[in-house]
Amino acid sequence: MAAITQLLPSENLIYFGDTAHVPYGSKSREVVTGFSTAIASFLTAQNVKMIVVACNTASAFALPALKRKFNVPVLGVIEPGSKQAVATTRNGRIGVIGTEGTVASKSYSRAIFRLHRPAEVFSQACPLFVPFVEEGWLDHPVTRQVAREYLAPLIRNNIDTLVLGCTHYPLINKVIRDAAGGKITLIDSAAATAREVLSILRALHLRADEARRGRARFFVSDAPRKFQAVGERFLGRPVAPVRKISFD
Repeated sequence: MAAITQLLPSENLIYFGDTAHVPYGSKSREVVTGFSTAIASFLTAQNVKMIVVACNTASAFALPALKRKFNVPVLGVIEPGSKQAVATTRNGRIGVIGTEGTVASKSYSRAIFRLHRPAEVFSQACPLFVPFVEEGWLDHPVTRQVAREYLAPLIRNNIDTLVLGCTHYPLINKVIRDAAGGKITLIDSAAATAREVLSILRALHLRADEARRGRARFFVSDAPRKFQAVGERFLGRPVAPVRKISFD
């Protein structure tokens, strides 16, 4: 959302954070798809013109079902991030870190191979990173130690490009960069996804009037106050008001 706001400041944005059910990374495909469908139904009821599934696990598990069910463009974050990784790598050896669900789905591997069949992809689940970020341990010694442990197998495989396959990970970008070393390029799919959003809106003639200033609305499924604190850490600006929406 931060990247889309920066690139497309005239667009009105509606953000839904499923705070009642996170983390998604350890949940099954069926459960994540069910939650994602309920959220997309809520968003389409707000008359949105496009949905961005700004979660790697939900993109890996639910994107095909969402595209079939809803009559608006639906974009995930895996394809844009994969495109950027393929364009960046020099030796064709790409690392991917993500939640257990994202890594187990092999969605990044498939997307990268579709774009560049000779590529080699090495994946590593990093289940502790999300709770560290939620806790605010963005530069904590424990976070640094765990990062070194997680990244060691990828470094041994001589990767030159590392995809941050979870939207929480850019907040510990410095910790990951230090653990990876200076020769590995980190790929954050946020900017690539925002550029894809712009491309789709232009192609479909749906872009908002650039002379106006867009506004943002925030909805969560639980704990709006906690979301405000975490959301402000992500966006770097006040997040308010936040409405709680319950759904089955």
